[in-house]
Amino acid sequence: MYSKLSDTWSLPWTSEAPVAMPDFLVIGAPKAGTTALYAALNQHPGLYMSAVKEPKFFLSDGPPPTKGGPGDALTYREHIWRKPDYEALFDAAPAGTLRGESTPLYLYDRAAMGRIRTMVPDAKLIVIVRDPVERAHSNWTHLWSAGLEPIGDFVRACEEEDRRIAAGWASFWHYTGLSMYGEQLEYLFTLFPREQILVLRYRLLVDEPAETLDLICEFLGVEPGVLSEIPRQNVTAHPESTLGHRAVSLALRVGSAIGTFIPGLTAATLTGPLERFLQRHNRERQPLSWEQRQELIPRFEQDIKLLETVLGENFADWVQPRERSGGMVGGRPAGQGQARNGRPGAP
Repeated sequence: MYSKLSDTWSLPWTSEAPVAMPDFLVIGAPKAGTTALYAALNQHPGLYMSAVKEPKFFLSDGPPPTKGGPGDALTYREHIWRKPDYEALFDAAPAGTLRGESTPLYLYDRAAMGRIRTMVPDAKLIVIVRDPVERAHSNWTHLWSAGLEPIGDFVRACEEEDRRIAAGWASFWHYTGLSMYGEQLEYLFTLFPREQILVLRYRLLVDEPAETLDLICEFLGVEPGVLSEIPRQNVTAHPESTLGHRAVSLALRVGSAIGTFIPGLTAATLTGPLERFLQRHNRERQPLSWEQRQELIPRFEQDIKLLETVLGENFADWVQPRERSGGMVGGRPAGQGQARNGRPGAP
């Protein structure tokens, strides 16, 4: 099910990294705590994170696509794809600070990783891996909560993945493909030396935040002991599959499609009120059942074995029942919306 988006890339830039380029990037994986990590690192005085959390600059050589799945075209409009605009994200960085950004789709996109290798070859890269079924479920829940996912059954939605890929839906819809970390890291290690890459488990962010943040700071070369908490950012609510939810979701998908024809209209302008209506009760994400896990684990077993070979670590817990399900467990913090295009959600 893993989709290699591209094994080649064009090289429109020189390999000499401009001053305004990032020193480090959080490159993956989506729904593995990257938004929360971005918020935490943004509090360190030695680090400067781009004002837009998820610029997606390296995902294209020029303008992003204009078509895709529900909501994709509006999201593509928010990509920061022009080089001067991207460099401007780091203009305000204080002297002596390290500049960083977080676009968790980079790891999955081989062309993006090639562009990073060409443009910022010395950049340090941070990867967070999460139980692949849990990550895929959180991914599906994110889009279901946003009213964009039309299929209310997680396993059945995963079965649609190949068809959606063939139809050109954006990579955030590749629920199982985005969880194939073995293939992704095996390729990444052909582009960058391992000392430039830090791979962490998502559970460490949840269970050992202070120790994990110190490990990241030491990897980046800034003072440890400054950060101690991972904020609960981008927590996904789970609207129930009611007649009202289906009606509002359909209206939201129609609104997203109409918005692509209105110049200058952002996704939030047209669809924001509908999305907030769907998530108004803040029902926390529902756990996966063991039966659901059993249906999907076989998709990942080969890649988990590859990941164990690539990293020299044991990931046997990923094919076993979970002692708890979900991510940063609990409901969404009061007043916080779901992130849109990687930006913290507005209340």
